[in-house]
Amino acid sequence: MSKQETLRKLSEMGLSAMADLYQEISQNKDYREMDFDELFSLLTDTEYDRRKSNKLARLIKQATLNEPTAAIEDIEYHPDRHLDKKVILELATGNYIQNHHNIILMGASGNGKTYIANAFGIHACRQFYKVKYIRLPELLDELAVAKYEADGSYRKIIQNYKKIDLLILDEWLLTDLSEENVLSVLEIVEARLKRASTIFCSQFAPEGWHAKLGQAQIADAF
Repeated sequence: MSKQETLRKLSEMGLSAMADLYQEISQNKDYREMDFDELFSLLTDTEYDRRKSNKLARLIKQATLNEPTAAIEDIEYHPDRHLDKKVILELATGNYIQNHHNIILMGASGNGKTYIANAFGIHACRQFYKVKYIRLPELLDELAVAKYEADGSYRKIIQNYKKIDLLILDEWLLTDLSEENVLSVLEIVEARLKRASTIFCSQFAPEGWHAKLGQAQIADAF
């Protein structure tokens, strides 16, 4: 089989990184000292690494993070922020996602909740979890529009959010919600319960959620 035929087949199978390296190997004498196992291992590693890199880029893009360069390493631990570095680093391991636990990031506007949440999101993407960042008002708009579509869009959205490993809900309960809004969000939260993790970014402590959510029974459900 000719080299061009080999390259064509590699490309057809989606092994583009392997094809690129094969082309380089055929033109570079430095590779001739390597035995078959070494060459095959190099070809395999190159393809594997590119696929992992492409997958990470795709996960970060799909996460729609508003601070895609946020990093755990860059979080600043000023005394007035009351951040526990040990807790932050423990959460960065991703164990809370494996255990389907949730995080509440609480504090006044402008204190860095969104940045920290995005840093957790990026870190989760690097661990190849599916992540989605969205502001609560945007989520409510998405659900409201879908609810009146006749093609089953609303159910599809609920199912899609159910499959996300880490959902980041920013501006949580920043404004008062209608009963319809509350029930829609509750449906997503319940669908994800014990299946996935959610980060809530809020200015309010959980004790104050009752007042924001309205009916006591619905608030208790949250």
